[in-house]
Amino acid sequence: MSPSVPLQEMIRAIRSARTQCEERGVIQRECAAIRAQFRQNDNGGRSHNLAKLLYVHMLGYPAHFGQMECVRMIASPRYSEKRVGYLGAMMLLDEKQDASLLITNSIKNDLSHSNQYIQSLALCTLACMGSAEMCRDLAPEIDRLLRSANSYIKKKAALCAVHIVRKVQDLGELFVSAARSLLSEKNHGVLHGAVVLITELCERNPETLERFRKTVPDLVQIMKGLVISGYSPDHDVAGVSDPFLQVRILRLLRVLGRNNETASDAMNDLLAQVATNTDSTKTVGNAVLYETVLTVLDIKSESGLRVLAVNILGRFLLNNDRNIRYIAMTSLQKIVVTDHNAVQRHRGTIVDCLKDQDASVKRRALELSLALVSASNIRSMMKELLVFLSSCPLELKAQAASGIFIAAERYAPSQRWHIDTILHVLTTAGGDVRDETVPNLIQLITNTSELHCYTVHKLYRALLKDISQSLVQVACWCIGEYGDLLLRGECQETEPVQVTEDDVLDALETVLQSHMSSPATRGFALTATMKLSTRISDNVDRIRSIVSIYGSCIDLELQQRAVEYNALFKKYDHMRAAVLERMPVIQRNSSGQNSEDASEETIKEIQLTKVKQEELVLAQQPAGPVCDLLDLLSGPQEPLQPSLAPAQPISTTTSAGGDLLDLLGGLELTPPSSAPTVTIYEKHGVTLTLGCEQESDSGLLATLTASNSSDSDISSFTLQAAVPKSVQLHMKAPSRDSLPARGAAELTQTVVLSNPNKVNLKMRIRISYTSRGSAVQDTVQVDSLPGL
Repeated sequence: MSPSVPLQEMIRAIRSARTQCEERGVIQRECAAIRAQFRQNDNGGRSHNLAKLLYVHMLGYPAHFGQMECVRMIASPRYSEKRVGYLGAMMLLDEKQDASLLITNSIKNDLSHSNQYIQSLALCTLACMGSAEMCRDLAPEIDRLLRSANSYIKKKAALCAVHIVRKVQDLGELFVSAARSLLSEKNHGVLHGAVVLITELCERNPETLERFRKTVPDLVQIMKGLVISGYSPDHDVAGVSDPFLQVRILRLLRVLGRNNETASDAMNDLLAQVATNTDSTKTVGNAVLYETVLTVLDIKSESGLRVLAVNILGRFLLNNDRNIRYIAMTSLQKIVVTDHNAVQRHRGTIVDCLKDQDASVKRRALELSLALVSASNIRSMMKELLVFLSSCPLELKAQAASGIFIAAERYAPSQRWHIDTILHVLTTAGGDVRDETVPNLIQLITNTSELHCYTVHKLYRALLKDISQSLVQVACWCIGEYGDLLLRGECQETEPVQVTEDDVLDALETVLQSHMSSPATRGFALTATMKLSTRISDNVDRIRSIVSIYGSCIDLELQQRAVEYNALFKKYDHMRAAVLERMPVIQRNSSGQNSEDASEETIKEIQLTKVKQEELVLAQQPAGPVCDLLDLLSGPQEPLQPSLAPAQPISTTTSAGGDLLDLLGGLELTPPSSAPTVTIYEKHGVTLTLGCEQESDSGLLATLTASNSSDSDISSFTLQAAVPKSVQLHMKAPSRDSLPARGAAELTQTVVLSNPNKVNLKMRIRISYTSRGSAVQDTVQVDSLPGL
């Protein structure tokens, strides 16, 4: 291909290339020819060569070697070369390159040129790629052109001023007076540029915003002229007069009326007129109506006008265009809290959008439907949401289930309805619910003692139908707790069903042996089987055999449970009934957590502490700030190993997968009361005493006793202890996690210490609790233990 071919021939040759390699070859040969002609300073074909280079750049190939040619062509006196040069500068240059600074003087000269089209080229280039330095140098020229008599130049200068304000905010004050005067122009292009410039100025400077609020009447008059004007061939678009200018004016009115009653009152009548007179059958009219709605909802508008705006959004929901329905629901989602009753009128239409084929529309409809749920419509809305849950896409099941749980907890008309709804969700989307659903449902069931019989019967029937769902964990828990109610068969709420002990144990064994059961589910089933040993009488030997099988299970969690349960049968059989009694009612503590949640967090802390202790033993070096839990001892003393005590009774359960019953922990006898004691802490009504008893040559049993003499109850009481690293420490579970006022009850916690190296025993204790809604934390150090 000859280097002198015109642009059209080069494009034809590139398009005719059959492979990418052939295309690269054509472009490389042409670029080489363009470089050669640039070096020869061939003035005749400069513009053609640069035009070809710009096409190469558009295809994604490197064209940076043409930057200096753009600078030279911009300085040319010929308009044809300036046009290509400015186009090349906008495409090949940006403010980060030094070459852009070389055209500043050329742009300044062209801004004063007598030819308006050359002035326009300079304005467009500055507005496209002008750097902050260029904007500061040329801002006075732009202000001068804003006052020009030529409308063509003024609209270009207004848009260039917008770029300058965005680049250098301090220069905005320079254009305020000129922008104000542009509002009196009749040319729509100039008005459009002026409105955009004023909007930018008002959004960036609060003082400027206050000054331009005085222009609201002028903007209202301009907008009224557009709304009531007849057909204008120059500005009409699908029957709407200059919708682009209308949208820009509405956006500016929204900025000016926000948080200002005077400005809002001045535009209320106009907004009502636009909302009622604009044709909503065309996309152009819908664009104007949408901006009107956003303005009405953002300013301090009248209540009737807000209802009108919500009704417009309701009409959008009936539009065939999915994009319009989507933006309507997005807008309704933002105002459903402030205008709940107005949005409720369109509840039926919103619910119908749940059946839309578009995934985005369906997701927005789900979010809005959940926001519309209230105490008055909970039953009807929940029916629709449950129907949607049964057929919704997989990616929406978790969100829908979570939203239904929250709504049911907040607006449930009765406890039975609440339980039925959650069970329905677990049956429909059991695999997609969140992890906290199981403990939350267990808490709900525990707190409704009058429905225990009804719930256990319903869950037992659900367990027989399907064991692959998350409902199995709750069913196993309920059977373990209330198996005696199931075996009686006396339930007024449901049809009486005769269930035998063998039937119940068969169902639990099926869960234990199923390949679909997770380790956490098997843990629930094994614990339920163990608990039934105190609720039935004829099949205890079968339960003992089931438990013993899992004593050698490969899963460590199940193995640990089975070993502890076997120990209950053999060594602690006299305590089995007390240990396996029904769970107490789960109460929420002052921080808003369930005792169940607090237990889970404590177990996580214990596991983390164990890991840190293993790392300390392997490292064989002094513990750093991370390892030293309380960071109280400093100096030559031995580093301390941390130990965190769980802050809940032994009978408290945890979430799925947690250690439900540490049956062996805490079974040892507490030290005798005759052990010497000493008060180690006394502050804010809280008293903590320490008593010690020597068990063996290296073993020590310490008892911490806390009491509360203040007038307010204390909750979330936690003790944490640290001792030198060579000393082994094990903290048993405390007797309770709260201290009633005026010494009504005491909290005791046993600490087992092993000191094989006979080092000087020191102990550091951290005390944490919540009193009168505020968290309190304090630390005490014991340099010598009593009785030693």
